[in-house]
Amino acid sequence: MTDVAAVLGRPSDRSAPPVLLWLGRSRVMAPVWTAMRVWLGIMWIQAGVAKLWGADNPAFLHHGGAGVAGFATHGASAYTWWHSFLTGFVVPNAGWIAVLVAVAEFAIGIGLVLGLFTRLAALGSLALLFTYVMSGTASVCAFYALFAIVILATWRTSGWLGADGLIAGYRARRHDIRYDQDRQDGQATREDEDGQAGQPARNTAARAPAAAPVSAPAPVILPAPSPTANGTGDLDPGPAVTTGGGRAQ
Repeated sequence: MTDVAAVLGRPSDRSAPPVLLWLGRSRVMAPVWTAMRVWLGIMWIQAGVAKLWGADNPAFLHHGGAGVAGFATHGASAYTWWHSFLTGFVVPNAGWIAVLVAVAEFAIGIGLVLGLFTRLAALGSLALLFTYVMSGTASVCAFYALFAIVILATWRTSGWLGADGLIAGYRARRHDIRYDQDRQDGQATREDEDGQAGQPARNTAARAPAAAPVSAPAPVILPAPSPTANGTGDLDPGPAVTTGGGRAQ
């Protein structure tokens, strides 16, 4: 069987056009992508605020999610299977789905404005816009989707002027500090090992404690029998002196 990779090549070996790489990584284009990101975030914040605290609050946070239920039943679905999904799953669960939609729109807007979790916010935008378009609502969804795709494709620079850029910079500085510290510790360890290897070995006997001098055992004086004790009447020769080995002298 012919190897597909040998015929078509590996996808990882394919390179993007230099223009696209420049657009996605150039700091010159960062203000443009940032402006698109912030604008799309503001639009999502406005939609979320209207559902959480504004005029759409009763339809989404109250009355069993009547806004979502009405949207699911009265819209012209793009496909029959999608209409079955809306009527079979979304309408019976419209209460918590409405709360989820309101919170998601507001959270996506905050993330895009702050540049926090930019890629996740862009993906969330596309997911919500997908459901809206599939349910028969075009409106400005196509324009929002275009902005979300651009932000997702240029995530290196679209989130650079924001919280993601600050977090990435902090992590890079921390990594550099840790790398420098590890390098200094390793150099100090090597210097210590080299210094210890260059010192002459000390004499083990010199490091051992000096042995105490051994003294001869003191002579043991044993009392000789007195004349009255043996009854012979001989003079007492005096105490016998023995060495440490027990022999009399």
